[in-house]
Amino acid sequence: MALQARSHASHNQMLGHRVRHPPSTNYDDDFETPTGKRLKRLDSTDSSLSRGGDSDLEDEGRTTPIQRTPVRPSREVPDSEADSDDDDNIVQDGDRKTELESALPPVKTDKEAIAEYEATRAAEAESLDLHGRLGQRKWLPGKSSIYVDAFNLALETVLEDESHLFDEAEMAVFEQWRDMSYEGQYLYVRLFLRKTAAWHRTNRLKYYGDIADLPAAVKDLLEPRTLPAVKHSTQTNPGEAEPPKETVLHDTFTFADGSGRHIDTLEEASSLLKLDELKAVAKEAKVQGKNKGELLKALRKTSQGQGGLGWAVLKRSDTEEPEQSEKGTLADEESSEEKENLDGTNVNRDTHFVRKILASTGPCIRLSAPTLKLFERVHLVFYRSTEWTEKSLTTIILARIARRNFPEYIVSRSTNIFSSRSDLLEFEASIRTQFNIDFILEFNGTVRKDGLQKVKNVFEEVYPRWQVILKEEQRKEDRIYESGEGAYLRRFSPAWVYTRIVHKGTYVLGRFKEHEREHQMLTELLIQRLFHAARRGAWYQRKALLEEHYMWALKPDEGRSEDAQKKHWKKIALQTCEDGLQDRECHLIYHYDLQKRVMKLEKALKMVKREQHDFGHVRLGKPVERFVEGIRIEKERTPSRNGTRRDSDAGPRRGGKTIWVDEREGGGECSVEAMCLSWYRDQGWKGYHSEGGIVRTLFGYLFYDVLFTYIPNVFQTPYQACPLDLHTDAFYPSRASEINHRLVEIGNGDASRLLQEVYDREHEKQTCVVGIDWSYDFDDLLDIVKCFQGEALATICKVMAQEYQQRGGGIPDLFLWHPDNGEVMFSEVKSENDRLSDTQRLWIHVLTGAGIKVELCNAVAKEVRTQR
Repeated sequence: MALQARSHASHNQMLGHRVRHPPSTNYDDDFETPTGKRLKRLDSTDSSLSRGGDSDLEDEGRTTPIQRTPVRPSREVPDSEADSDDDDNIVQDGDRKTELESALPPVKTDKEAIAEYEATRAAEAESLDLHGRLGQRKWLPGKSSIYVDAFNLALETVLEDESHLFDEAEMAVFEQWRDMSYEGQYLYVRLFLRKTAAWHRTNRLKYYGDIADLPAAVKDLLEPRTLPAVKHSTQTNPGEAEPPKETVLHDTFTFADGSGRHIDTLEEASSLLKLDELKAVAKEAKVQGKNKGELLKALRKTSQGQGGLGWAVLKRSDTEEPEQSEKGTLADEESSEEKENLDGTNVNRDTHFVRKILASTGPCIRLSAPTLKLFERVHLVFYRSTEWTEKSLTTIILARIARRNFPEYIVSRSTNIFSSRSDLLEFEASIRTQFNIDFILEFNGTVRKDGLQKVKNVFEEVYPRWQVILKEEQRKEDRIYESGEGAYLRRFSPAWVYTRIVHKGTYVLGRFKEHEREHQMLTELLIQRLFHAARRGAWYQRKALLEEHYMWALKPDEGRSEDAQKKHWKKIALQTCEDGLQDRECHLIYHYDLQKRVMKLEKALKMVKREQHDFGHVRLGKPVERFVEGIRIEKERTPSRNGTRRDSDAGPRRGGKTIWVDEREGGGECSVEAMCLSWYRDQGWKGYHSEGGIVRTLFGYLFYDVLFTYIPNVFQTPYQACPLDLHTDAFYPSRASEINHRLVEIGNGDASRLLQEVYDREHEKQTCVVGIDWSYDFDDLLDIVKCFQGEALATICKVMAQEYQQRGGGIPDLFLWHPDNGEVMFSEVKSENDRLSDTQRLWIHVLTGAGIKVELCNAVAKEVRTQR
């Protein structure tokens, strides 16, 4: 079947072999760089995504780059040659964001901002409750804080509409929480935002400014509390025979654990020590080691099996103040231990060192696992996310009190995200199962056969359940949801996680050479259209490759000769590629690879020229190389302590920032981008060093009303700068009609009109809209869209609409336009020892495929000046 006729703008334009696609989860994919150096990643890998190469070797074990963190617009742009060129794939702890945070405007959330805000509210009325403090923006130090109020806001918001997700015992825990003292709540929340599995020394908790009586707050958390008897029904989930023990509440519980009861092994006790403290214990034990790891190993080895040596008795009273909530029990334990210790039985060095360590550290606490997991579940429901940070907790309040103007939209917080408690528990279990698979495949070194087999076993367990839920979700889509309504909610169905596990399973099937089963699973993944639409291009690529290379030998030949069988399956592979190119949910970034395979298969099938596809209109052009000369400044190399010059100072390091002289702007120091921009201006170009700021701003202007059109569940607060699903793969399909209509308008040359309408309506208010930087001169923006060819601008906007999170980074450094020639151009600036990142290569493919001029501007030093 031939491809249906389409315009260049809608058929396509991209674009590169190894590409990133939107991550649909917080457990997104990492990649292996094409260079020899392995970058450390915090994400997971989807090795099968880029298995679209032609050789068998290319099909196994390759990885595809992915970016997790959305790039936020800023007028302060980093130099393109800085280390951040490749860092857009490395997720730092502080960069993790929930979708709710991503939808809120940038606000100052550091400690100074919080302290400044609370200080301004210190003199306000004391009688207000939580909602009063939030509504009237009033806090009182020592009786309320932004942390406790934000934590309680999340809890009360969830219980107001979604209390059906919690059983009687869990509701009783919430009641006990409400009855707890403010200082106890404050301490719990601050520990909740830290390493929740870690022990904390109570004498080093530095919250005395907010907690007048820290021992009383600790006692409050350690106090045993009773729960009503609740008959828990056992729920089994695929890949998990039973829920982890630490998630189950019993008849009694505490909000925190005390070291006196829960630390009884040397390994756990030694983790509390700092290096100098560990050295002191090691000296007594007469063991040696070069570092903490070696000292711990030697200490544990020495202590093993040496019982009955009559070590001196160390009572719990020898430590700093014992925990009050444990006194009765501890007294009985100590009495029996003393009796045993008198004759030296049942005692070994392990016990001695544990007591020695606890005497040194003093009492320690950590958050109790069952209550911790319960509050994590509350936050999962509130944030619609499995990850959050301290900023997540405070950003929503700080955004609320910020003096900003927000767009007008209909707020609709979804209350049916989980229809029942069992659905929520299964979703949690599926996330844990997914994590276990990612740990095997991505974070545990080289994947061995037994690891692959474990993943396959989980896949076999998940597969039947996946098929059942898939049918249920399809029924919801057909009968319950209006068009697009369920797109965002589907991300919280276990089927969404199971689909990713099945996707991982296809990779493992490929590793085991079970290509027929792999082909079957890819077919099933493509038949369903509800989950992980962003992966459809990769599935088409892999399916076509299997059909071209393997399936002819695995399926019955039905009387065909070997050559006829191969030809038959190549025709099927060709049809698969055509289906992918015509699939509206197959992102543009995959079209170029599919087009290449189409041309290869047509050539192999010896099709007549008139029946072959012609993709000449989308062939990628190579960027023009430009060399700009300038004067580079090098700081004088400093001598090391031994008087020699440091090798690291022998010139600019790769990826390091360089300093140049701006000869055209007064001779001052500038970045390499500023120097090159000045050169372009001399040639008649106007431009910005924007790092994608112009593109994001144009997208925000052109799609303003599309961004804020009513879609259920994506506007859950009045303080959002974008819908919650913008940074997910649910954004495009749920608005496909509106987006495609807007792309046609842009392609027909209406961009200037759309820009003017938004500017006239919103500029005076400086409305907070994702991507829009109101500081750009509006006349420049009008000139830019007039210089753009309509179809080229529509192509860029379509890529942004399909993959906003991924495509926000990697855009060439300089955006240039020539008013006289009516031409736009992007320029990627590179200096010595600098190289293109994968996202930059992808954008160059996108732009050249759309017919936009791109230059690689190489900065060359005609002179190097040394500066002290």
